[in-house]
Amino acid sequence: MSTTLSPAVARGEAAFQAARRAKRSRTLLGLALFLAALLAAAWVSEFHPAAVAAGLPRAGDYFARLLPDLRWATLFGGWENEGSIAFWFYRLDKWALLLLETANMAALATLAGGLVALLLAFPAARNTAPSTWSYRLARRGLEAMRTVPEIVYALILVWAFGVGPLAGIIAIAAHTTGALGKLFAEAIENAEMGPWDGVRATGGTWAQACRFAMLPQVAPNMVSYLLLRFEINVRGASVIGFVGAGGIGQELYLVISQNYYEEISAIILLIVLVVATIDLLSDSIRRGLGGDSRA
Repeated sequence: MSTTLSPAVARGEAAFQAARRAKRSRTLLGLALFLAALLAAAWVSEFHPAAVAAGLPRAGDYFARLLPDLRWATLFGGWENEGSIAFWFYRLDKWALLLLETANMAALATLAGGLVALLLAFPAARNTAPSTWSYRLARRGLEAMRTVPEIVYALILVWAFGVGPLAGIIAIAAHTTGALGKLFAEAIENAEMGPWDGVRATGGTWAQACRFAMLPQVAPNMVSYLLLRFEINVRGASVIGFVGAGGIGQELYLVISQNYYEEISAIILLIVLVVATIDLLSDSIRRGLGGDSRA
């Protein structure tokens, strides 16, 4: 038995199929444009498959050289026994102090940057900004601070303050202010406005509304962002040491420039362990703030 579609149903089906074909065409066109842009970017950046294929073996050879020459017979021997773990980490006392300096740099920079970011976040949030001009100035200022990489700040500040951790702390704090300010402002923009309206309606000032209406709502998110940024800043403090801004980075740059392969791998492993430890502690603090009782 054959069925005949009514004219209205037939027109609806035809319109649906036409819209489907048009959507498929737009998707294919978008993919083609994306592929063309990707190929153009690869060409401009000289990302050639031949160069990658030629460089991968050399990279593999370099990483192979980083592996320590550990020997089971002397693995747990003293630092004078070649092939032992102690021989691999023979400068652990100095590296530990430099890692402590790096962590202190990151902590001070995170606290300083977080405090300034907190002050700028409220005028940088669209729903709490006192005026359009304050919103724009705060937003543009935060953008400017996070656009410049830490290492560029460090290069300038090392020239101004000399070699040492002070330049690194200020450099990381400046970039942290811009990054956290944006995250804090977005958290404020997603908060409920009922408490804010209540405080303002009862005669509270703008500062009082920020303190008593907004801050209690967004404080857990802000602390979570602050802890995440501290972890990022530990890595950043390790990198800016390459330009003389203190910490373990200066030592890492020295051993890389002199091709002390086993020392390079030892320092990198220590940095990884420190960052992993900080991540575990931060995760525990975040779970406590969120009321998560899971282990």
